[in-house]
Amino acid sequence: MRVVLTGSSGRIGRAIFGALSPDHDVIGIDRNAFSTTRIIGDCTDRELLKAALDGADAVIHAAGPHAPHVGVVSDSEFLLVNVEGTRTIAEIAQASGVRRFLYTSTTALYGHAVEPGRCTWIDEETTPQPRTIYHRTKLAAEALLEDLASAEMPVRVLRMSRCFPEPAPLMAAYRLHRGVDARDVATGHALALADDGAPFERFVLSGASPFSREDCDDLARDAAGVIRARLPSLAAEFERREWPLPRSIDRVYSSAKAEEALGWKARFDWREVLAQADRDDLEVLPAALPAGKG
Repeated sequence: MRVVLTGSSGRIGRAIFGALSPDHDVIGIDRNAFSTTRIIGDCTDRELLKAALDGADAVIHAAGPHAPHVGVVSDSEFLLVNVEGTRTIAEIAQASGVRRFLYTSTTALYGHAVEPGRCTWIDEETTPQPRTIYHRTKLAAEALLEDLASAEMPVRVLRMSRCFPEPAPLMAAYRLHRGVDARDVATGHALALADDGAPFERFVLSGASPFSREDCDDLARDAAGVIRARLPSLAAEFERREWPLPRSIDRVYSSAKAEEALGWKARFDWREVLAQADRDDLEVLPAALPAGKG
């Protein structure tokens, strides 16, 4: 399959390229040069997109400003790239006869659906309540893609959870309920690329969680106790490393739909985070020293 991938020089774009390139001809587009990028250019450039999409079978749209750019990039730039840029590439893809369109979105757009003092179970049926321009533009892009989706060009939206380098204790705990490895995100895209069915579907991609919806009240009140009961091996590792367990968890992202419909399963859990920390992997930031140490 000939796949055009926007944002191919970014962390997620590079991971997607790595997952797809053994089986597909992947044409990366990005403003920034990298070995995964074949075309240096802007994904709002209509002429560039028309040439790139000529003969393409699929598009994966992973480009655009995201959370760290809020307050740095103007709101108008967010709108231009995340909304109008998405509209442009989707319309050109449709006109070019592209047969599949994937959009990399974010669980961050649930925003205010997470209530203070409670633990909220979140899946595709949860109504987003965006807080920032980033959240609003990603949600707007999803909506316009839903309108454009058809049997001729099905659309799959993949809402990925937290996925960037953080201190190891935080990152390991997040893998239980609101974090995911970039390689698992990439596998989700590869599986969605082959997904048949309705013209439009959206999927949450988040790390494998040991929790159920029935755990939410206990997670809000005593997350450490629930973790010790469910994952004593993780609790023991945290104790050995003098890392505190989270006292409260405010949300659990459920990937049940992706697991059932796509056959997707997150492979890189909290154990991988610890292994990465132990080998000084750049994907994991160093843990802060405990008080009185160093």
